[in-house]
Parts: sequence; structure tokens; C-alpha cells
Amino acid sequence: MSMAGNLRKVTGLGKVGGLRRVAQLARRQPRVDLSHPARSPLGSSVVNCVTYQDGVRVPACTDLVDAVKMVRKTGEGFVWLGLHEPTDREFAGIAELFDLHPLAVEDAVEAHQRPKLEHYGNTLFAVFKTVCYVEHERLTATSEVVNTGEIMVFVGEDFVITVRHGRHGSLGPLREELEAHPHQLSKGPAAVLHAIADHVVDDYLTVTDAVQADIDQVETDVFSEDGARLDPGRIYQMKRELLELKRAVVPLGRPVEDLATRPIKVVPPEIQAYFRDVLDHLIRAKEQISAFDELLNSILQAHLAQVTVAQNEDMRKITAWAAVIAVPTMVCGVYGMNFDHMPELHWRFGYPLVMTVMAVACLALYRGFRRIGWL
Repeated sequence: MSMAGNLRKVTGLGKVGGLRRVAQLARRQPRVDLSHPARSPLGSSVVNCVTYQDGVRVPACTDLVDAVKMVRKTGEGFVWLGLHEPTDREFAGIAELFDLHPLAVEDAVEAHQRPKLEHYGNTLFAVFKTVCYVEHERLTATSEVVNTGEIMVFVGEDFVITVRHGRHGSLGPLREELEAHPHQLSKGPAAVLHAIADHVVDDYLTVTDAVQADIDQVETDVFSEDGARLDPGRIYQMKRELLELKRAVVPLGRPVEDLATRPIKVVPPEIQAYFRDVLDHLIRAKEQISAFDELLNSILQAHLAQVTVAQNEDMRKITAWAAVIAVPTMVCGVYGMNFDHMPELHWRFGYPLVMTVMAVACLALYRGFRRIGWL
């Protein structure tokens, strides 16, 4: 039975006919990663399963159980099993085969976990939040900027199990990159864990650079001539998306620091040096996010101040025009009273004189308000 077939047996999936077809596909294309944004072409949660010895990929024609027995008997090599959104039933056989802790298995299946690092005997369980930037032509009050997913990693002395949740963050390109460097891959499962952590953190930096472009655009719009009319929903939406990114990046600091500094059985000292580089990149991402948060707060305050200034400007204009209109209104109100004896009421030039006085008074008020900037 092929390794793909044995995986189906372990996870208890599908029918025999579908298994043969999958096994044939695996034999024809042994180096193709079977990742998929939604579900694996294997018809199950299994994305790929490969055995490595001395950093070199062993042809995928070995029974999975036999492969695990072989690496444990010889003490050489390890098995890398990749899964995508497995169910309890699909993961049960794999958990039994690799002796995974039930609490870690539950977290891996349920997802929606906080980034963390946990020890269960000789097995290390790590949770990473993956992020990707959602392309959009223009930021609106409902634009999605950051999309998140999860990668759970089980690391033992002779195996690596990756469980991915979400429609992005495929590890196929990462697997191919590692296979192109057998020397690094020969360092064991810890090298895979480092590569995943480095890949995830590099994505953080890529996303923060893209988010910075959006924030710069919002800042430019706020301080433009029509900045007071900018929809504040764009700023709030940017802060919400930044909060989503912050939830993925900030909690990962402690786990990566532990991997870089604390002695861990499955992580040799030579690999810890690489984790220190990952930690440096993670700190940079955290600092950028903190700076973005402060900048958005400043942009929001500036926008609110602009709105207040614009409202005051409008109120000054309204007040000035009301004062101008008040002069003819007062004069017309006085001469609209029904008294028989009023000055100039029956004078021939009374009407032109009153109109002239009203026009001169309105013009004087208008020029005065223009001089002080109210109109």
C-alpha cells in the first residue's frame, strides 16, 4: 500500500476505489505539493506526507506506519505530515500513531487558538497565526485589509505534523525551498519548525508594509483640502484590521523568545540561533504595528479636529450672513408698523433713502466680515 493509501487507512476516509486513484496520482507526481485553498485533492484533510533522510526526500512509496517504524528503528530521518482543517475522526488515527496529547489534538482540530508554545512530554506543540494582505482598489469603511489563518505544528524527535486552517498560508512552496537545501533539512524536525516560524513572520513584515501604504493614503486624504469631509469609517476600519494583525503578531513574541533562548529537547542549540533571527524580525513587526496604531490615533484626532474647525467655520459664515441680513430685516420691520406719524413716511425720497441706507450698511458689514475672515 502507498503512503497516501496508508494515510487514508489511518484516518478512516473514503472508499477503496478513490484510494487507488489518489495513490496513482501520488506516484505520478511525487514532488507536487497537494495544497489547496479549501480542501486537499486527496479528498481528505491530508495535504502531503513525506519521509526525509539526511535532508533528502524519500520516494513516497513506503507504507506510513512502516516509515515511522523505520525512522524510529534506525534513528535517522523524520516524517513530515501536512493536514488541512482535519476533523476529529480524521485526526484520531494520526494522533494515536504519533502519540499526541489529547489537549493538543483538540486545539489543532478546533483552531481559533492564540499563538502559543506548549510541551507535552517529548512533543512540542506550536500555534502560529498566519496573515495575508487582501488587495483592494480603495480603502472603504467595509474593506477587508487583513485575512488571518492558523498553522499548528507538532514536533517530535522523528516527525513533524502541520495542521493548517484558513484559505491561505500554503506550506507547499516552503517545503520545496527546504528540499532545495538538504543541509538545513538534515538538522531534523526543528529545522522545519524554524522554517515555518520564519515564513510566518516574514509574511507579517510583508503585510505591515502593505498596511503602511493604506495608512499613508488615509493620512494624505485627511490632510487634503476636503479632509474634513472624509468618511471616518475608513479610519475605524483601518484600526479594526490593524487590531486583527496585532492579535496575530504580539502574542507570538513569548513563544519565539522561548524557542530562541530556553533549552528545549527537540530544538538543538544550533537551531536556536536561527530562532533569534526570527525573533528580531518579529520585534520589528511588533514595533511597526505599535507605530501604526499610534499614527492612526493621531490621524483620527486630526480628522476630528478638522471636522470641528470646519463646523466652526460654517457657524462663523452663518453668523456673518445673519448679521448682514439683520439690518434690512430691522429697517423693514420698523417701517412695517401701522403708525400714521412716522419720519419720512410720506416723503417723496423716503423710499430711495431707506434702500440706500440698507445697502450701504449691508455692504459695510460684508466687507468687515471679509476682512476678519468670517466670509
